[in-house]
Amino acid sequence: MEVLNQDVHGKFEVNFTGETVIKAVGPLPEPHIISLSNLDLLSGRFPVTYFYFYSRSLLYDFISVIEDLKSSLAKTLNLYYPFAGRIVENSNTNEPEIVCDNTGALFVEAHANIPLKDLDFYNLNLSLQGKLVSINPEFPCQVQVTNYTCSGISIAFTFDHALGDASAFARFLVSWSEIALKSPISSVPDHRRNLLARCSPRYDPELDRIFVKCTMEEILNIPTMKTLVKRLYHVDVSSISHLQKLACINGRRRTKIEAFSAYLWKVMVKAIDEKHETCNMGWLVDGRARMSGGQNSMSNYIGNVLSVAIGEASVVELKQDSISDVANIVHQAISKVANKAHFLDLIDWIECHRPGLMLSRTVLGLGGPTLVLSSGRRFPVTELDFGFGAPVLGTVCSTIERLGVGYINQRQSANGDGSWIMSAILWPELAAALESDSILQPMTAAHLQL
Repeated sequence: MEVLNQDVHGKFEVNFTGETVIKAVGPLPEPHIISLSNLDLLSGRFPVTYFYFYSRSLLYDFISVIEDLKSSLAKTLNLYYPFAGRIVENSNTNEPEIVCDNTGALFVEAHANIPLKDLDFYNLNLSLQGKLVSINPEFPCQVQVTNYTCSGISIAFTFDHALGDASAFARFLVSWSEIALKSPISSVPDHRRNLLARCSPRYDPELDRIFVKCTMEEILNIPTMKTLVKRLYHVDVSSISHLQKLACINGRRRTKIEAFSAYLWKVMVKAIDEKHETCNMGWLVDGRARMSGGQNSMSNYIGNVLSVAIGEASVVELKQDSISDVANIVHQAISKVANKAHFLDLIDWIECHRPGLMLSRTVLGLGGPTLVLSSGRRFPVTELDFGFGAPVLGTVCSTIERLGVGYINQRQSANGDGSWIMSAILWPELAAALESDSILQPMTAAHLQL
């Protein structure tokens, strides 16, 4: 097969050997346009990549794997037909919209010249973009499957954020896995994007301080003072349990994420310029359960239902307070956003500022030093078996180069022992501060038992 491209870093080479456009098969709706919901306009259009690694399969050769994945993807796109469409800008509103015309998803095949155990799992700057992740802006959904000399496989799934958020992409990937295994489909996607503003829009004025209207050009040119580093870490279950115990020491029940956030925030103050008197943390909050009153009736909703909670604290306070005290600040900040009233207000705020895109001021780099944490504890990891076994690693990253905040995403380890995988986009001083402790361990093949 013809070599389309070759990228080399040291001894690590990836040959791109094929590209195929996969179209949905089976009956489809007539071609039409899906207008984005208000919350979709808050997504920033950032590319989101989920990458999974599979150890050697004795039952399948690479050609069979590729053909089975293509076939099952085509069937999955029938259910998730917007993912096979195009995202274009409406000339009247300058807002993105999804043209559902079955243009297709891009499927890329590649071969690496190393065994999986020799891959640098820690330094994602070296491993991902241009090697294990292909980005073609013409396709809002694209997949790269890479074969290793040990017969291991990696699969990178990249989505335009306008298609949805982590919950939506999780549904897509689980459905694809179920179709590949010829299992019953566990959920039917809801593509209505029916999160509408109230008849008389109204909102808490505090939202004006947190969010701002912006353009795609401003998003692409977010001011970034330093080159961001992309890292992958392992966090042992014993460290997670210890931090939660410290956070609950005053008798208040705090979640693992709240406890870990308190730890991160206290480390973060060591890695910011001394001129700053305060620093922030942020948390992505999924509004599905909040909007549906806890009944989870929106669990199959495909689109974006995210907001961001921002907590601010003084540097002096963060340095002096205990993990328990800081965890209380975390809990209060998240609680302000994790409710139906906030999401109704946010939808109305966006309505009052349309047309155009919106974003958190901090993500645009307008809010001072900020670290945003996203919890993916419900995101499928070992569930993504496409017929050649469960993955040894599943996590997320992005190919973006400019971001106004540091970002950490938490996933469950495929080991199943309660440990976490943390994917991070950080400024170098924060990475160094985190690595000076033993809690975030640079990811190695040994952690994955390769």
